[in-house]
Amino acid sequence: MNAENFGSSERLVTAAYVRQGAQGRRAHELRLRALLEQGKCPEDGWDESTIELFLHELAIMDSNNFLGNCGVGEREGRVASGLVARRHYRLIHGIGRSGDISAVQPKAAGSSLLNKLTNSVVLDVIKLAGVRTVTNCFVVPMATGMSLTLCFLTLRHKRPKAKYIIWPRIDQKSCFKSMITAGFEPVVIENVLEGDELRTDIEAVEAKIKALGAENILCVHSTTSCFAPRVPDRLEELAVICANYDIPHIVNNAYGVQSSKCMHLIQQGARVGRIDAFVQSLDKNFMVPVGGAIIAGFNESFVQEISKMYPGRASASPSLDVLITLLSLGASGYKQLLKERKEMFCYLSSELKKLADNHNERLLDTPHNPISLAMSLKNLDENNDAAVTQLGSMLFTRQVSGARVVPCGSVQTVNNYTFKGFMSHANDYPCAYLNAASAIGIKKQDVDVFLKRLDKCLKTSRKEAKKEKSVNEISNSNTGTEQLED
Repeated sequence: MNAENFGSSERLVTAAYVRQGAQGRRAHELRLRALLEQGKCPEDGWDESTIELFLHELAIMDSNNFLGNCGVGEREGRVASGLVARRHYRLIHGIGRSGDISAVQPKAAGSSLLNKLTNSVVLDVIKLAGVRTVTNCFVVPMATGMSLTLCFLTLRHKRPKAKYIIWPRIDQKSCFKSMITAGFEPVVIENVLEGDELRTDIEAVEAKIKALGAENILCVHSTTSCFAPRVPDRLEELAVICANYDIPHIVNNAYGVQSSKCMHLIQQGARVGRIDAFVQSLDKNFMVPVGGAIIAGFNESFVQEISKMYPGRASASPSLDVLITLLSLGASGYKQLLKERKEMFCYLSSELKKLADNHNERLLDTPHNPISLAMSLKNLDENNDAAVTQLGSMLFTRQVSGARVVPCGSVQTVNNYTFKGFMSHANDYPCAYLNAASAIGIKKQDVDVFLKRLDKCLKTSRKEAKKEKSVNEISNSNTGTEQLED
């Protein structure tokens, strides 16, 4: 409805009522105008009717929704199912063109506008979360691992002789495979144990650079968000080393946007040294379905090079999901979620410590990890090696998801590289442990139910361990008696 149509409506409905309706419509349009002019996340969240109006306006700008459109190409936005069309708000053409995921599509102005706005809004939120000097970013319809691969492939053209990637160890398969998939050889730098924490061995990183030669190294691949007792890498020191040796630096910031500490590390690293790009997951930071990531950086041209490396067009679903979410929350709503997450981390930490004390265990001291916590499982591990993994199964069958139990001495081979002590980020961490995390969206009820079920599982495990110990003692006693009789 434009001004002319509202004027025509006055012949059918009382003019005062039509003007009132026009004013209501204008309130929606003012929000749309502010978004288009500023390209920033609105301070206050929008209602669903405004968001749906906006998406409808975008959709009718795409050629597949033109009245009387005649398409004779191989890709004309045809969709067989009306349900699928409605699921995507009839934004069918996706984003980008064959040569650049950020390029504008001539026959999909609405989808192109969606793409540009999403990248602009997400950039604003990254600044809001703590990386204030970031210059460019884009949403890519791949999860974190493949997005890291895209970054490495882009660097290949800049450093054609390079074959190695320096990687402080973190036991997570996708980030390891991201390097293998890109065709490079990961050089694993073992962490050093400081108290309970596993931290970056800066001396080993620099020594390996000298041994291999800086020109043969594609980049340093560091990590922020991780499972305790591993803590975020020493990003500032790594960034300085990268600047000194002129080596690119890619940061895996998978679920670090929700942590002011992780974002501060990235900001400081870029300030004192070199960080070329940092990658974060959409689902882990913005509570949307799996399948998208944000690639961001401090050099606008390099981020554009990464976007041009993506072959072909791409799905608009991740961009659509995160834009809807951020418009719904607004900047104030997202900041409130970040605040609540931090509060829940403190609550989870204090309550898990109490539970650990009650079971003669210990909450590991990992002050540098702002998201994940770890509780020792020494008693279970001493009684029975299998009891540790059994605890994980017990929690899962009791509908506790996300908790990880990490036994000692687990060995796993990933792409022909054997990790000792896999999942613990070290060859021989001193004890088995359990992980729990306070991630964005967690509620007090989640923490309380988890602790209650964990307490029951630990009591059950202890009873079973005692029972098995008694059976073994009786069995050993009987064996000894039989030997005496013989």
